[in-house]
Amino acid sequence: MLGSGGREHALAWKLAQSPSVEKFYTSPGNPGIGHHAECVKLDVLDHAAVIQFCGRNRIDLVVVGPEAPLVDGLAESLRSADILVFGPDKAPAQLEGSKGFTKDLCARANIPTAGYVRTTNQSDALAALEKFAIPVVIKADGLAAGKGVIIAETRAQAEEAIEMMFEGGFGDAGAEVVIEEFLTGEEASFFAITDGKNVIPFGTAQDHKRVGEGDIGPNTGGMGAYSPAPVLTTALQKQVMDEIIRPTVDTLAAEGKPYSGVLFAGLMLTETGPQLIEYNARFGDPECQVLMMRLQSDLAAIMLATAKGQLGQISAPEFDTRSALTVVMAAKGYPSTPEKGGKIQNLARAEREGTKIFHAGTAEVDGKLVANGGRVLNVTALGHNTTEAQTKAYAAVDQIDFESGFCRRDIGWREVGRERAV
Repeated sequence: MLGSGGREHALAWKLAQSPSVEKFYTSPGNPGIGHHAECVKLDVLDHAAVIQFCGRNRIDLVVVGPEAPLVDGLAESLRSADILVFGPDKAPAQLEGSKGFTKDLCARANIPTAGYVRTTNQSDALAALEKFAIPVVIKADGLAAGKGVIIAETRAQAEEAIEMMFEGGFGDAGAEVVIEEFLTGEEASFFAITDGKNVIPFGTAQDHKRVGEGDIGPNTGGMGAYSPAPVLTTALQKQVMDEIIRPTVDTLAAEGKPYSGVLFAGLMLTETGPQLIEYNARFGDPECQVLMMRLQSDLAAIMLATAKGQLGQISAPEFDTRSALTVVMAAKGYPSTPEKGGKIQNLARAEREGTKIFHAGTAEVDGKLVANGGRVLNVTALGHNTTEAQTKAYAAVDQIDFESGFCRRDIGWREVGRERAV
């Protein structure tokens, strides 16, 4: 498996439980992942080196965790070498690699999404801005680590965002900019697994993107999540499959770009029905953590069937009916300049039955665990409902000694409020 974050620790934890996994390597991994797999050093940009490692070690399946190697075409290179891989080829991975690519596909396939304009220079973007009401959404077209989206509350803010992106504020990701209509409603995440032909649902979740409590402050990669998302009713999930997921898979297949892997749809539940905000070509982070806490089926078997194009031959995945909630403990200064090196202690004391701590940005220095990234730990718990899962997760958070860390104290607030109102 490739990757080093909380998502990959959750995947490694679940994959290691499969009876079919005899030997498990990960690159680069982290101290948490190292409890489940042998960590090795590979340059994922060097496709030949990855392929050679797989050949030498007789790797049966490669799982690509993060989006960047997928968008770079690593899965395609592995398939060309007859190595099974869970994750899409370069062309279909543009669903995440290019927001404009996704919006254009939605237009071709009549998939419900916000109105938009793609622009490749600042003057055209400013001219197109006049067509949109305020607030308006300004997006860097390419990969920007989950931070390339700005909701402009005024026209001046929109103009500043456009200028910043075209002047390199998000690097190459902002070479093209997408301007979108602002949608009103509640956001939710829907996951599906597909082998390019067969498609199966794979759970729901809701995350919390803003760094501050009450959903204030800058966007982050995610400060917490819970699953399932009851707001995505059975009827709405069917509608999402019929109107968004299947048309996407079918259109890509018809255009010679079959998608294989997990398809993560970020949705806005509007008054007129679910609309697609964006796609991710991999599991969400921290949504993956709560999905893996609930998954009861053999993840390795599901991934292998997907890689072989045999998804239609296995049973639908089974999930624990309980709720899972994860709280992200981040380093002070995140998401701008996180403080690295902070000591982390008492994780064993914090982990109790029904609670799991996934490492996201950690390292071992002189035998001690320290912070080595922005999002550092994912404190995850199961409960009979979201309220109980939240209580258990924060009880674990309070057992951890991480002085240079912080977290939101309101993860799951929407669903907890609904549960208390019943």
